[in-house]
Amino acid sequence: MLKPALLTVSLMALVGCESATQAVDDVARRSAKAAVAETLTTQFPSVPNKVVTPFSDCIIDNSNTSEIAKFAKAAVVGVDETTVTLVRTILSRPETTQCVTKAGVAALAG
Repeated sequence: MLKPALLTVSLMALVGCESATQAVDDVARRSAKAAVAETLTTQFPSVPNKVVTPFSDCIIDNSNTSEIAKFAKAAVVGVDETTVTLVRTILSRPETTQCVTKAGVAALAG
């Protein structure tokens, strides 16, 4: 009889941890996106303001956890050359290039 109760409590704790983890991930991604947008705006002047948000989305969506953490840190301490290099690296990935192309066409057409 104790085992089902223990299982229930364990599952509830796991769900709580997953919710907390998701909340932390969401905050990190929002912070990271702000740093990427700032980088695009200040360091990539050829990027039209109209596509900064869709391009930022593409970069964040194609970043790994470590890269998102670096961007989130840049949102706090400031964008530097390391941030610019990281943006360039992620932009050079085929998946990001495809995303940016689609996002740019959609943003400029709409």
